[in-house]
Amino acid sequence: MSDTPVISNFIRNIIDADLSAGKHQSIVTRFPPEPNGYLHVGHAKSICLNFGLVQAENPYPGVCNLRFDDTNPEKESDEYARSIAEDVKWMGFEWNGDIRHASDYFPQLFQFAVELIQKGLAYVCELNAEEMRAYRGSLTEPGKNSPYRDRSVEENLDLFTRMKNGEFPDGSKTLRLKIDMSSGNVNLRDPVIYRIRRAHHIRTGDDWCIYPMYDYTHCISDALEGITHSLCTLEFEDHRPLYDWVLDNISIDCHPRQYEFSRLELLYALTSKRKLNQLVTEGIVSGWDDPRMPTISGMRRRGYSPEGIRLFAQRCGISKSENVIDYSVLEGAVREKLEAEAPRVMAVLDPIKVTLTNYDEAVTASRSAPFHPHHPEFGEREVPISRQIWIEQDDFAEVPPPKWQRLTAGGEVRLRYSYVIKCEEVIKDASGKVIELKCSIDHDTLGQNPVGRKVKGVIHWVSAEHAIEADVRLYDRLFSVPRPDAVRGEDGEYVDFKQFINPNSLTTVTAYVESCVLAAEPEMRYQFERLGYFCTDRYEHVADKKPIFNRTVTLKDSWAKEQA
Repeated sequence: MSDTPVISNFIRNIIDADLSAGKHQSIVTRFPPEPNGYLHVGHAKSICLNFGLVQAENPYPGVCNLRFDDTNPEKESDEYARSIAEDVKWMGFEWNGDIRHASDYFPQLFQFAVELIQKGLAYVCELNAEEMRAYRGSLTEPGKNSPYRDRSVEENLDLFTRMKNGEFPDGSKTLRLKIDMSSGNVNLRDPVIYRIRRAHHIRTGDDWCIYPMYDYTHCISDALEGITHSLCTLEFEDHRPLYDWVLDNISIDCHPRQYEFSRLELLYALTSKRKLNQLVTEGIVSGWDDPRMPTISGMRRRGYSPEGIRLFAQRCGISKSENVIDYSVLEGAVREKLEAEAPRVMAVLDPIKVTLTNYDEAVTASRSAPFHPHHPEFGEREVPISRQIWIEQDDFAEVPPPKWQRLTAGGEVRLRYSYVIKCEEVIKDASGKVIELKCSIDHDTLGQNPVGRKVKGVIHWVSAEHAIEADVRLYDRLFSVPRPDAVRGEDGEYVDFKQFINPNSLTTVTAYVESCVLAAEPEMRYQFERLGYFCTDRYEHVADKKPIFNRTVTLKDSWAKEQA
């Protein structure tokens, strides 16, 4: 993965210092998603950080684990777990050994909870959720002790064992740590570490009816795996004292250190799994892998390459400062990688018929053209010509604007890889719409400039006889405002983010494309010259049948200009 230079950041500085001081000989990181949805662009940044430290350019000695945080069985599924593993591999990374799961550690987590009870550091509480909130206090007022806080060790052990054995109803009891209800950090106000929940688990089935909470599970899982640097986003900064407290108070040798970095906020997109799930369940998008979604699966289906996403993550950087990134930065990184990787062909998305009046099969010749001007190893293809060709509607103007360099009535333009043509006649329908152009070929201009005059414009085209029809989906940004979930109305309340769905986020057209794409397999990326980058659909495209293309990104950023 030599595409991304190593950029120094505060996490790398910490690791450098730890290795230099002999604190570690190698590092162990982990990527710990919950399988309750598909991974999105924010997770891609975290993947590139955690795996990239040990697998990208100039890696540190060490490994990265993939661990599923599967402690919330009601929201988790095998589908999500499979998609996460597939996304990590597609991004170009390999995890250490087998996939790990928090549920692998349920027996140890239970025993550590017993140890905390035995030390007088945990107790069974019977406050319900509403009462617990009232007792917890606020950011400005301390909490107060639960009336069950001073139960004896024996009673707590008995109740916790009975909780595990399924003797009590869901939600009737919790196990809480005994820390400090007056702490200025509300995360230390006797947090719940176990709750009763009869829910079928994707791995352990119905073996357990009590499940550990994330804050308790995560730090112990890190320690059991020998994680050296536990990297997470800034919202967990206030949870770090609890992370350390748990590890300081159980019998475990390893004590990982948690470090926080700023999470990614991508403008014109959402990175909330709950809200993304809403888009899916309400049918606003076709699924988690809809090419308009900021999920890794969606970006893949749209045609983004792993290299482009990794370059984007590198450009986002790793710091503690706010990480607000415009969507154009993502598109720019994707575009930059595709420019060198994608073969080029011609396609016409909004066709107008052109009849070449002096076309002569015995005289008018075709030429071969390279698939990429800088990569001869990509090979060449024949670009055939016929009496009728298609050009873009936008490449003709009856009344051209200033500095127009395309076709106009009486004007000349060069066909890419072919002749100079001149528009001799404009044919319109009854409503005045231009439906056909009649043009003449200058047969002396194949591969050479015309004598005595200069033709500036070059347009793309396809032969009507040889081109194939393709369904092309023109994708654009899903939202019309930069922060769709942060807009407030006149009453100060947040406006439903779904009101800002871009009505033009998907347009489907029938296009004409060079026939050489007919054999393309799914997920084949091309540059349609002068139009943008396009990818054959991952699921619906079938080689040797009518192609289905998704527009990945335009050739240049036109969004800002369109919104101005």
